[in-house]
Amino acid sequence: MSEVIVELRDVFCVHRTNEGDAAALAGTNLELGRGEVLCVLGPSGAGKSTLLRVVAGIQSPSAGAVRVLGADIGRMPARSRSRLRHELMGFLGQHTETALSPDLRMRDAVVLPLALRGTPRRERDTRADELFEAAGLADRADALPRELSGGERQRFALCAALAHRPALLLADEPTGNLDSASGAGIIALLRELNAAGTTIVVITHDAEVATAMDRRVELRDGRIVRDRAQIRDRAQVRDGAQALDGAR
Repeated sequence: MSEVIVELRDVFCVHRTNEGDAAALAGTNLELGRGEVLCVLGPSGAGKSTLLRVVAGIQSPSAGAVRVLGADIGRMPARSRSRLRHELMGFLGQHTETALSPDLRMRDAVVLPLALRGTPRRERDTRADELFEAAGLADRADALPRELSGGERQRFALCAALAHRPALLLADEPTGNLDSASGAGIIALLRELNAAGTTIVVITHDAEVATAMDRRVELRDGRIVRDRAQIRDRAQVRDGAQALDGAR
């Protein structure tokens, strides 16, 4: 494998319920190399969104080690995790409405991450135009969030997450509310970003998205039970136990 960008070792995330403690992640192990495009599949409650939040440093593991982009993110202070996300990651959660300020027009919302980094105005506008064109949003750039459909807001939130060309993109159901044409545009946008060097983790129930990804893992009950990677057009399939034994 190339340089490891994401590494989880025996990661547990435990939360309390009325019935007792429950593990969203239960000894999860995963390695992701630079430039990989990973799709995470699994039924509701399998731990997919928890996995994404742990990798992003939004949620700390109850036990185990999490290293992301060379940093032990599971043990970093909250401010350091936030800085790492700001500088090197793009994150799109399930609730995209929280990623867009209700008072900012879409162009301003998308270029904001670049403005905060001191990117010159002309370069910011050029990047925004590239993203809007790729996402089919060029004619909606001056709209406010309340003037957009749910699918349009979702696409704009993804544009904002991609604006600074992050080293690692984490996206939870990026095509969940989109029609086929818009979804295809998002897939093309992700592949373009990956071609430029970004490592990508996507959670999805969309079969078209899953098919377009280089590698797919399936989560069940907080564990990876299947890991399928397309290597030189030959599918290699191994179950989670075998993969774990090999890693050890």
